[in-house]
Amino acid sequence: MAIRWKSYYDVLQVPKGASDEHIKRAYRKLALKYHPDKNPGNDEATRKFADINNAYEVLSDEEKREIYNKYGEEGLKQHAANGGRGGGGGGMNMQDIFSQSFLDSHRVSKCLKHLRNQWIEVDTILGFFGGGGSTEEEEKVVKGDDVIVELEATLEDLYMGGSMKVWREKNVIKPAPGKRKCNCRDEVYHRQIGPGMFQQMTEQVCDKCPNVKFEREGYFVTVDIEKGMKDGEEVSFYEDGEPILDGEPGDLKFRIKTAPHARFRRDGNDLHMTVNITLS
Repeated sequence: MAIRWKSYYDVLQVPKGASDEHIKRAYRKLALKYHPDKNPGNDEATRKFADINNAYEVLSDEEKREIYNKYGEEGLKQHAANGGRGGGGGGMNMQDIFSQSFLDSHRVSKCLKHLRNQWIEVDTILGFFGGGGSTEEEEKVVKGDDVIVELEATLEDLYMGGSMKVWREKNVIKPAPGKRKCNCRDEVYHRQIGPGMFQQMTEQVCDKCPNVKFEREGYFVTVDIEKGMKDGEEVSFYEDGEPILDGEPGDLKFRIKTAPHARFRRDGNDLHMTVNITLS
C-alpha cells in the first residue's frame, strides 16, 4: 500500500537506531547525489536536497533527535516555539562534507569558489588536495553482503510517484556478556598436579574477536518510488544490509518490478491495453 509521509530516517535512508557516524555518511552520499550544482534545473533534486538537509539538521542534533523520536515533528515545532535550541551544528554544507574527508578547511574554502560555476567530482577534489589516499582506503574496507529484494510497485506509483512500507528483518550485532567459545587458536599449557608431576592442558583462546552475537530484528522500511522508474532500477539503503564483525555492513537494495495491472501493460514509457471491438 502506498503512503505519502516519510520520516527523517526514511529521508536519509537509515534505520531508526542508526549511529551518528552512520547518519553522517548517509547524509554525505545523498547530499552529493542531489546537490543543485550537480542537478541544474532539476526541481525534484532541489526538493530532495532540502529534505535531506532538514532531516540531517534534526538527526545530527542529540536534543532534537530525542524530541523527534518521542514526539515527532509536532514536538519539534513546540520545542522551537518555546525558544529551545539544540546543541548541534545543524545541516552540513558543502564545506562540511569536504572538510570531513580529511581536507584542510582553508584549502577547501579556496576550492569552493570553483564550485559556484561548475560542479567538480569529489574524487577530483580529493586528488587536488592530496587527499586521494582516503579513496583508496575506502576501497579496501571490507563490507558485508548486499541484500537485494525484488519489490513489485504499482503502475500508478511508477507513473505518479509514491512510497511503500516494507517489513525488513536482518541480523544485528549485539554485545554478548560472559565467555564464548572461539576457534581462533589453541594454547597449550602445563599445570603441576603433584611433586614432579605435570598435566598438559589445551585451551581455546581468542585475542581479537569481539564478544558479540547476532540477533534478528525487524522494522519497517519506507521505499521511495520516483516518477518514471523502470524495471531493474534500484533504491538503495546504505549500510542496511548484512553486518560483519570486521567491517561495514552491506547495503539493502530494492529492485523495482512493475506489478501486474488489471487493464494496462507497460512497455518502457508506453502503456498498452487490449480492447475487444465488435464489428456488428
